Amino acid sequence: MLVKDRMSKHPITITGDVRVDEALKVMRNNKVRRLPVVDKAGRLVGIVSEMDLLYASPSSATPLSVYELQYLLARITVQDVMTKEVISVEENTPLEEAARIMIDNKIGGLPVVRDGKLVGIITETDLFKIFLELLGARERGVRLTLRVPNKKGILASLTGRIARMGGDIISLGTFLGETPAEGLLTLKVAEVPREQLVEALREPEVKLVDVRES
Repeated sequence: MLVKDRMSKHPITITGDVRVDEALKVMRNNKVRRLPVVDKAGRLVGIVSEMDLLYASPSSATPLSVYELQYLLARITVQDVMTKEVISVEENTPLEEAARIMIDNKIGGLPVVRDGKLVGIITETDLFKIFLELLGARERGVRLTLRVPNKKGILASLTGRIARMGGDIISLGTFLGETPAEGLLTLKVAEVPREQLVEALREPEVKLVDVRES
């Protein structure tokens, strides 16, 4: 799956000449926490977060008068506080690569560009939704977590047993184990009773860590 499959294709944007207080209103009205900044040609020139705008606004404890505050806010624009060196991705970037970039750079969203022009944005919220899909969180079934050896054929063996029972594998995820010699396997299966499923997957090399209906 690629970024283009899950990005927001029509992100709310802003231009650099907009005042900070107006940019905050745009964010709150649209319930977003970051805004790509574009020029008149639609090219990405920066990105601004809610925290950038809040830090730029004078504190409520300031001794300045209301009129002085309004004067200051009228002079501070998005281009004064935005991040100009924007980390972005192209629409054909794999989703896991986008997630890695976000984690490595401690950022919550990535503008998506095509030939320098903004075509979308993908955020941590989008990735959380994908995580729910991968684990079948919105579908009913028997959810199992198994500790399995890292060896060829183990996954095919387990899923083959489920298939022969007539089970419907809703989701399947593999995760790192405590040692390189093992891994964790999470499955959600429908159309097979819990007890029969557990019994079918029982073998010396496989340890049942958790089982529940969800």
